[in-house]
Amino acid sequence: MLLYCCDFMKKFNELDEGFICLNCGEKIDKLGYTSRDHCPKCLFSLHVDINPGDRLNPCKGLLEPIGIEKFKDTYKIIYKCRKCGEMHKNIIANDDDMNEIIRISVKH
Repeated sequence: MLLYCCDFMKKFNELDEGFICLNCGEKIDKLGYTSRDHCPKCLFSLHVDINPGDRLNPCKGLLEPIGIEKFKDTYKIIYKCRKCGEMHKNIIANDDDMNEIIRISVKH
């Protein structure tokens, strides 16, 4: 069986939607340049995807931001799911609250 390099890559379904944050209650608008995957106010996310944008993860737990790490020329938010405990990472967005990013980065 011949496998190609793309067989191992995550499938990315761009899904840029607004939502109401289940952690802080803010009404969040679409991001506009890529998929919106977390709240820019409190930085919480939902454990809804297996591959980005597929909404196929049955967990649906809150992803709590627990740390920040450097990634290329930007940063990633490190999450831990409050329901199943799985760790996850998302790249920060242009409109994320920088004070919240700093608070999380010095907290852990």
